[in-house]
Amino acid sequence: MVLEMKVPSPGESITEVEIATWLVEDGDYVEKDQPIAEVDSDKATLELPAEESGIITLQAEEGDAVAVGAVVCLIDTAAEKPEGSSATLTSTSVNEAPKATPVKEEVTSTYATGTASPAAKKILAEKNIVASSIKGTGKAGRITKEDAVKAVPSMGTMPEDGTRGTTRKKMSMLRRKVAERLVAVKSETAMLTTFNEVNMQPIFDLRAQYKEDFKAKHGVGLGFMSFFTLAVVRALKMYPDVNSMIDGDFKIEHDFQDISIAVSGPKGLMVPVIRNAEKLTFRGVESEVKRLAIRARDGQITIDEMTGGTFTITNGGVFGSMLSTPIINPPQSGILGMHNIVNRPMAVDGEVVIQPIMYVALSYDHRIIDGNQSVGFLIAVKEGVEDPENILMDGKVEKHLGLS
Repeated sequence: MVLEMKVPSPGESITEVEIATWLVEDGDYVEKDQPIAEVDSDKATLELPAEESGIITLQAEEGDAVAVGAVVCLIDTAAEKPEGSSATLTSTSVNEAPKATPVKEEVTSTYATGTASPAAKKILAEKNIVASSIKGTGKAGRITKEDAVKAVPSMGTMPEDGTRGTTRKKMSMLRRKVAERLVAVKSETAMLTTFNEVNMQPIFDLRAQYKEDFKAKHGVGLGFMSFFTLAVVRALKMYPDVNSMIDGDFKIEHDFQDISIAVSGPKGLMVPVIRNAEKLTFRGVESEVKRLAIRARDGQITIDEMTGGTFTITNGGVFGSMLSTPIINPPQSGILGMHNIVNRPMAVDGEVVIQPIMYVALSYDHRIIDGNQSVGFLIAVKEGVEDPENILMDGKVEKHLGLS
């Protein structure tokens, strides 16, 4: 029996996927549930498992766009699993006739040599490339349309002892979708960014005092993300417009806070969602961040785990960024950018003291969020981070950290 494997639906609104990588070769024997391919949608990269055991016949090439429900491979379920070492080939000596040496055809220069065809001439003009710099592969050295398409503009004179190779690689469907959305944000929203600085010393002091006990009891570290997430949750309650989004002529308001966390995965940036962050404790946030980060790193994150979200937090500081303007994650209306921590002189109680400082940035959609709201929101985040003991923990540190 031959089983037709079809592309399953990765989620709503997704109509096609792209074959990113085949993990098996044509004619291989595969086991049931064995990953046979990685497929890219416009939201995530997913593994495609074999539905049954048998010998596989591929029906699509890497890079092909395949509609959801289309057949991508055939599995012969009646085929028996080959023995591990029995498939050895016995070579037989065959007297082969001597191969004829191909005669290289000499190209005679004519009036057509180096002349571009009409289609090639148009393409070269668009690329601003002179025809004399292209070697034609057509008849008598004529420059064909294919020659013009492959031609690249000069990047300067090549050094005698240097190399100047270039490669051309198609972007994955996920990367193309990300690029499309980033461009759309710039053109479809009134995005502005406001900045502030945060004194991280209070968090440093709390972590130094409680991080060992916290990890011993809960099995996760007490990082910065839980402080910022809970500070953001508080600020979103104070400024609900930042937690809203635009849908046509309507504003959608949320009475919950689903916080998207930007994490770096093997296929690029992914943004899984911490659901109902307003109900989580420090331990709950840290556990969820760790779980989602591991799943994103291992390529196991699902579309459902990246769907939704009312506000995003991104931390460019892990890569060394000191200041940036994060781009809104549509259809959300705001995103908080965290950055690296640097020691800076700061006025404390009338004295100049060296303190660990982080610059934070809030990018927001000015169509729905006014300037005073954006500034007030960022100040509220700053207050929560600079005084977590009183503002985020109500003075009961051990209780909120789950240590009492």
